[in-house]
Amino acid sequence: MRLPTLLSATVMASLAVACSTAANAQDRVIVEASEPESLAVTVYRDPNRGVGGTMNTRWPQGFAMISETRTVTLPPGESRIRFEGVAEGMVAVSAIVTGLPGGTIEKNRNADLLSPAALVDGTLGNRVTITRTNPGTGEAASEDAIIRTRADGGIVLQTRDGYEAVRCSGLPERLTFDDIPDGLSSEPIFSIDTRDASGGTYTVTLSYLAWGFDWEASYVATLHEGRDADDVRFDLTSWLTILNDNGQSFPDAELMAVAGTLNVTSDFENLADPPTARPLRLTCYPIGSTARGSPINYPPPPPPPPPPPPMAMMADGIVVTGSRVQRVAMESAAPVMAGEEQLGDLKLYRVPVPVDVNAQGLKQVAFLREEGVEGELVYESDCTPWNWNADPAPARLLLETVNDDEHGLGVALPTGTVSVFERGPRGELLVAEETLRDYASGQDVELSLGESAQVFVACNHAGAKDPREAGARWMDARATLTNANPHPVTVRIQLGFNSQWRFRGLRERLRNGQRIVLVNVPANGTRVLDWQVGEVTD
Repeated sequence: MRLPTLLSATVMASLAVACSTAANAQDRVIVEASEPESLAVTVYRDPNRGVGGTMNTRWPQGFAMISETRTVTLPPGESRIRFEGVAEGMVAVSAIVTGLPGGTIEKNRNADLLSPAALVDGTLGNRVTITRTNPGTGEAASEDAIIRTRADGGIVLQTRDGYEAVRCSGLPERLTFDDIPDGLSSEPIFSIDTRDASGGTYTVTLSYLAWGFDWEASYVATLHEGRDADDVRFDLTSWLTILNDNGQSFPDAELMAVAGTLNVTSDFENLADPPTARPLRLTCYPIGSTARGSPINYPPPPPPPPPPPPMAMMADGIVVTGSRVQRVAMESAAPVMAGEEQLGDLKLYRVPVPVDVNAQGLKQVAFLREEGVEGELVYESDCTPWNWNADPAPARLLLETVNDDEHGLGVALPTGTVSVFERGPRGELLVAEETLRDYASGQDVELSLGESAQVFVACNHAGAKDPREAGARWMDARATLTNANPHPVTVRIQLGFNSQWRFRGLRERLRNGQRIVLVNVPANGTRVLDWQVGEVTD
């Protein structure tokens, strides 16, 4: 019969340990970490953005790896270190703190920012000062009061005259708070509990993932003046455009951008639920008879403000602004070039000098400037049996080059947008806008410049039978090419996939899975090409 006694003793001992642990957690000394002494921000693109997709500046869905170096001075025993000013999109579960002798006992993320509602709730039961201004004389009178209710509908104060609701006297009123309640801050806070037997000053590094970043590449290709079909040169300039949609800035940061697609399985958007700044909405209590209404005609109350941004601290109190911070205009980059580095199978672009990654702002940094890149203008048309057309159709005009040192490039080209300009006697004129996929060094690069207004191609079968009909074997095909340019051009004809069609009567070759043939068309002339085509059968 001693078992219940032993169980009771065990339960009581467990409760005592739990209570002791909770008490110790409450008794931990609060230590404020210093401002970041060094910052590194590595931005990753939105992993769900496909080829040719542009960055969503209103709702960026990329992320960043942020690393901060700070100094902390710990007392002997257990303490709680507060890191103020972390990104509001912080993924708290990813945070790692290194450099502490006792490691980490517990991690916490504040859920409530300094706001009117949080300020009132944190001062519940404490004294404040209420100041009313007589609209007739302009005189202000102040008195002490005690907050007796929370800020979830109406604030009731206790003064020497009794209980009254704020904003219900008919006079302009304002509340003044002596200090800020513990635990509230205008910036998001991440805290950890640690233990150090001797105490001391340490340099620690806080690293974490943060939601609300993204980046993309932008290219400008400028064709040289006086080009001809055999000598095409162009200049290529590229920029990294980096977006920080968080409300926190990262000054003098080492900035990096990673090109490539990561396999991301975590839902960073939900994991990075930011702390809230709750607005204050006051409701007056009715005065007088409910049948006759109030005997006092109050002016209509001001509309409730939107959720405020971080507060501005003033010398004589706290000023709360209700306007959202406007997005910073596009910054012009310093004349520096981001260097390319290898990161596994990915590419990393590192800015060689510290830069400011501003809150809700865009930053542009150049990472490629090449002059005199050797290229080629190519006319292309499809003459596969599935899209034959007897009527002439304009050929596509392409700007092509090889991404190697011999042609003036030889660097990785991350996906982005390309604007193509042509330099002439009257300046540079836009001729095309295109999206660029990721190109590795050594690959062929192809930019579409649109449809030609000078070169046309008509394709059709020349025999009585269509090779697409059942039982057809070798059938005659014909392409008619016209060139209105004052110089000869070469047209690349795509005949069809090698696995589906077979050809004879021409010198074709394989390119990107298709059989092609190159046809030279004289200036202001016409060229007719005949061949035979048959369907591949098992």
